[in-house]
Amino acid sequence: MAKSLLEQLREMTVVVADTGDIQAIEKFTPRDATTNPSLITAAAQMPQYQEIVDETLLQAKKDSGSSATETQIATLAFDRLAVSFGKKILEIIPQRVSTEVDARLSYDTEATIAKARDLIAQYEASGIGRDRVLIKIASTWEGIKAAEVLEKEDIHCNLTLLFGLHQAIACAEANITLISPFVGRILDWYTKETGKEYIGAEDPGVQSVTKIYNYYKKFGYKTEVMGASFRNISEITELAGCDLLTISPKLLAELDTSEEQLIRKLSPDTAMAMDIEKITMDKATFDQMHAADRMANEKLDEGIKGFTKALETLEQLLAARLFRLEAGESVGHAAEEIFLAYDLDGDGFITREEWLGSDAVFDALDEDHDGKISPEEMGVGLGGVFQLVKA
Repeated sequence: MAKSLLEQLREMTVVVADTGDIQAIEKFTPRDATTNPSLITAAAQMPQYQEIVDETLLQAKKDSGSSATETQIATLAFDRLAVSFGKKILEIIPQRVSTEVDARLSYDTEATIAKARDLIAQYEASGIGRDRVLIKIASTWEGIKAAEVLEKEDIHCNLTLLFGLHQAIACAEANITLISPFVGRILDWYTKETGKEYIGAEDPGVQSVTKIYNYYKKFGYKTEVMGASFRNISEITELAGCDLLTISPKLLAELDTSEEQLIRKLSPDTAMAMDIEKITMDKATFDQMHAADRMANEKLDEGIKGFTKALETLEQLLAARLFRLEAGESVGHAAEEIFLAYDLDGDGFITREEWLGSDAVFDALDEDHDGKISPEEMGVGLGGVFQLVKA
């Protein structure tokens, strides 16, 4: 019997499931998981997590002191919620959870280090070792330098919002544990910029991850490459052999129902035979390459703004919830409030560009897969919680 594309892919790379559906925890038997503001925003509205959120908010207020504002309390509560949800999914999964550092600290090395240490301390106070946690940090120069310090303390990091070779090289030289280059977001930028339709190996996102993978293997770097944010199965098959690939349930299903022959495209042996120039990365070189790469420059900035917006939206919702909680009122209109926060142009739909946060949550809410979220989809689908990765 012929093997499916998915079965063949699993023989040459670690296939991971990227989903915002909590039911996928059981369905996909996740190995690792990640939390971020948009995922926690969704979780905060789910009935089964009301008690966790309410207890965290009230305790945050108590610990903040009487002079703290609702926003300050909400900010403290977010960190604690991230750890609370991280602990919950660590009860289910066998390996690691990624917990995100506040995106507003992306250009502040010392503040990022302090925040990461605080998050790890919260986990360790609950009896969870740092070997089970990945600290998720944006791939700015400052973020990479923070991660370099943290890795030396055995605080392992997942560098996200990575779009260019210069970011990848800086991460490898800093001995980062894992990077997550965004294939689909790179494709989105080039498609919008040029109006072209890219197929197979011509896909700019595929080319970017291929270049990073070959560079790492050529020079023996241990940092793992996990391709993420796919738009079609062609992008996936072109990266067969990558260390890890995180794939949505929809695309996993397509791979599982196809029995075409899969050819391995990436391998350490092939990379070792390539003539690749080694680049020594310092801040001047990083800045020069980043300035020259308009796509990476724009997408990094856009991503940080998106993660920041997601966090600020969550903080506003938590502050409002605390007010209502103390007044003895139930929390209502959550989906409507979130929708209005993201519908930037007020046209009644949220596009992927307006969302800017987690691709997993967007895809989970976009039930008809038309590239935009309607108010009805937001109201029905606001149950996505975790982005999962399965071995």
